Amino acid sequence: MTAVAETPTRTPRRTYSRWTALAVLCAGTLMTILDGNIVTVAMPAVQSDLGFSAPGLAWVVNAYLIPFGGLLLLVGRLGDLVGRKRMFTAGLAVFTAASVLCGVATGQGALIAARALQGVGGAMTSAVVLGMLVSLFPEPREQARAIAVFSAVGAAGGALGTFLGGALTQALNWHWIFLINLPIGIVALVAAVRVLAPEDGEGLGRGADYPGAALVTGALMLTVYVIVGSGDRAPAGTLVLALAAVVLFTAFTLRQARAARPLLRLRLFGSRLLSGANAVQILMIATMYGFQFLGALYVQRVLGFGELLTGTAFLPAPVAIGVLMLGLSARTVGRFGAYRVLLAGLVLIVAGMALLSRAPADGSYAADVLPPLMLLSVGFAAAMPALTGLAMSGARAEDAGLASGLFNTTQVVGGSLGLAVLSVLAASRTEGLLAGGAEVVSATAEGYRTAFRVGTAIAAGALALAAVVLRPRAGARG
Repeated sequence: MTAVAETPTRTPRRTYSRWTALAVLCAGTLMTILDGNIVTVAMPAVQSDLGFSAPGLAWVVNAYLIPFGGLLLLVGRLGDLVGRKRMFTAGLAVFTAASVLCGVATGQGALIAARALQGVGGAMTSAVVLGMLVSLFPEPREQARAIAVFSAVGAAGGALGTFLGGALTQALNWHWIFLINLPIGIVALVAAVRVLAPEDGEGLGRGADYPGAALVTGALMLTVYVIVGSGDRAPAGTLVLALAAVVLFTAFTLRQARAARPLLRLRLFGSRLLSGANAVQILMIATMYGFQFLGALYVQRVLGFGELLTGTAFLPAPVAIGVLMLGLSARTVGRFGAYRVLLAGLVLIVAGMALLSRAPADGSYAADVLPPLMLLSVGFAAAMPALTGLAMSGARAEDAGLASGLFNTTQVVGGSLGLAVLSVLAASRTEGLLAGGAEVVSATAEGYRTAFRVGTAIAAGALALAAVVLRPRAGARG
């Protein structure tokens, strides 16, 4: 009798719930979002320890945000080529390693370089998450729930970073706002390797627009550098650098029009909703980032709060944002329409910034910080999901991934530029008053009020633009 060879059996790979996978994606993204804001409360300690100038201090945040925003389109495309799980896990590894370098930095250059590397890892992680989420939840109702959870985690995480930054800085020191990412990053990386299903990419042979990525990243970096350093150089030098940034943006646009596989298909800008929503987002996020950065400094330098108390003072923001975005945003948009909800949210943001612009040198948290903080939080919780829905409704199905990448990019661009502009305005006004003999706290408070007034104008511009450009056409539900 002929023996029949038995086919060896393979132990099936353990499978996990899609919601477990969503939790891993949220955890990885939360870590990168937190680090966009966690340094805010630690800024005075970092400045004192490493000797940053007031305008230069903004680069501790901008060095993270600019490569993050500039690389989202490129690494999103690379994720399609090599597989999104590979890009996500590689991003976690880069981000965690860069966090350790930030934590051990002892000089300005070392910290800024490590923050830039963190931005690269953050871009690698964030660029592919929405595509992975959509693949996990193809059914529309479940997909809407998953996106609501993901959006709430992201929005609340940005504000939560302020609290964690204060707690870690006061309990330990500023180095630990970065070093804490080492154990968290290792756990998130192991979980991602085990839980997320592998995906085969298209293959690197399909190519990506590397020159385009270099042009847009260089243009963004140069633009913020022009704004941040405008007070430290001659007007002629600022003008030359600004023109160079315009040249890079123009070259990027021409490159995208001619490239065989562009990072950004220019036909996307033919959509009124998509273009308008991205423009509104730049202005809205510029306002919110400026508030998070300068509001925390006002509480510390004018009201005299310590790091932990400052973080605690901002804790109502993530709570309000999380509760409203998870519990009310989808139902509110469904009932009143995204356009009306967006306008209502922007009105609250304008009102919150207007209140902040009156914050005095002898103010109090309860009267001068908490009311605008809540207005801004509720306004952002209403506006952000509505704006996202309007933007994505303006993209064709085949452009959904690219539209998502563009929306993420303009969010980071708005934050970077808003932070740069408002921090420079605040520092310039304060320095001018001090040179005239003003008292330190009074001059500092007036510098922040100046920045908040400009932030109010920027938010009002977002409201006006949204009201005109995003208005539903006749017959459409708004």
